[in-house]
Amino acid sequence: MPSGQVIRVTQADDAVAAASLRAGIQQLQNELEVTPQFPPEVSAEAAAVAGTPGREATREDRTDLPFITLDPAGSMDLDQALHLARTTDGYVVDYAIADVHAFVAPGGPIDTEAHRRGESLYGADSKIPLHPVELSEGAASLLPDEVRPVLLWTSTLDAAGQILDTRVRRATIRSVAKLDYVGLQAALDGGTLSGPYADSVGLLPEIGKLRIDAEIARGGIDLPLPDQEIEVAGEQWRLAYRSQLPVERWNAQLSLLTGFGAAAIMLQHKVGLLRTLPPSDPRDVARLRRTAQALGIDWPADQAVPDFIRSLDPSHSRHAAMVVASTRLLRGSGYTAFNGTLPELTEHAALASPYAHVTAPLRRLIDRYAGEVCVALCAGEQVPAWVLEKFETLPETMQASGRKAGAYERGILDLVEAGILAPQIGSTFEGVVVEVSEKDQTRGNLSLHDPAVEAGLTSTTALPLGDPVTATLTEADIATRKVAFRLG
Repeated sequence: MPSGQVIRVTQADDAVAAASLRAGIQQLQNELEVTPQFPPEVSAEAAAVAGTPGREATREDRTDLPFITLDPAGSMDLDQALHLARTTDGYVVDYAIADVHAFVAPGGPIDTEAHRRGESLYGADSKIPLHPVELSEGAASLLPDEVRPVLLWTSTLDAAGQILDTRVRRATIRSVAKLDYVGLQAALDGGTLSGPYADSVGLLPEIGKLRIDAEIARGGIDLPLPDQEIEVAGEQWRLAYRSQLPVERWNAQLSLLTGFGAAAIMLQHKVGLLRTLPPSDPRDVARLRRTAQALGIDWPADQAVPDFIRSLDPSHSRHAAMVVASTRLLRGSGYTAFNGTLPELTEHAALASPYAHVTAPLRRLIDRYAGEVCVALCAGEQVPAWVLEKFETLPETMQASGRKAGAYERGILDLVEAGILAPQIGSTFEGVVVEVSEKDQTRGNLSLHDPAVEAGLTSTTALPLGDPVTATLTEADIATRKVAFRLG
């Protein structure tokens, strides 16, 4: 399947008017106790600090480098800007991350509210931001042609793309262009990349591919599962499945290598905040092998789990079911704080490396803290007390916000699915059985070809995992956000 291909797309008349779903979105926000609005004291502080250049005065001036941002079209909360360079024996990756601490005072109203929220929540055009937009989409965002305070991460790579060294310090940069994935992919494919950043951005495919090769070599797991996305066109919302463009995967590798470097710095000094995932339970791997056998998918005994998963092509129905089953191996992720003694678990099993979240501080609270740890360590200074005093509570804060973010995203997807299908109760749809309950073989999940919906499926007999089926829509309720199908 060509990367970036929309493999299942809604029909032109499948859209649902967003206005008909606004009440449902408000109900979901009420249920989760979230709101895009901020308390008056938070908004007042944001307005006051938005016009300041940042509290930290000592910064390296790197406005000479033609940084660019690379995000989905329309994004305004721009955390990251990049500049790439070739050396005589490798590469230098400069990854600039918005310096949120330059605007947010520890213990102040914005900081307190950020701890309550934990992270930004996303769903269609209904975002619940972590920070007021005066900062997240304004003064702290790495918008083009604006001088911005950043944490500048510099990773030195060898000719094979392996990390030799990582360091971070405070700096100022100026992004020269706001690029989006689709536009950059087209420019790279068509050989039309130009401008002051052309030499830098032209290295993205080269470095990105080397980093993907490194991921494969160390045994990282990459689930080739297309994203279910809401396409917003004015007031009309549709659903589609979309796989990542190559340029998205390459850019993600730069974020990952920065997180690897941050983890190495913190582990070396025995103080920090890691993103962790325990190794797969052997029982889950054995169950996965039985699933492959049931689906008729060849899995050689000597083939490692990551290599097997990478061999799957989700455009084939049985492979799609196998990818869904593989998500079982990625459960149990969390955050670990440590100070003076290394934790028992330091690795993120899916990445096959220690890893830390440091590249999205506008959207995720813990990144600001992990970034401050590394800035202090690289400068040979003590980690600030205001950072250390939150170590005990940050992991649970992020676990709770992660659960809420997942519930919000899933809730809005469920709402749009119900809205699209509500007029068609009793109709039949073609799809694939992608999951079957272990406790009840008559219950599972169905992935439709058109529209792009994933929903519960029941049957009077055992469901045929991985098989194409024709199912009847029995329920599509906007009020409960529930969609259900019946087979037979």
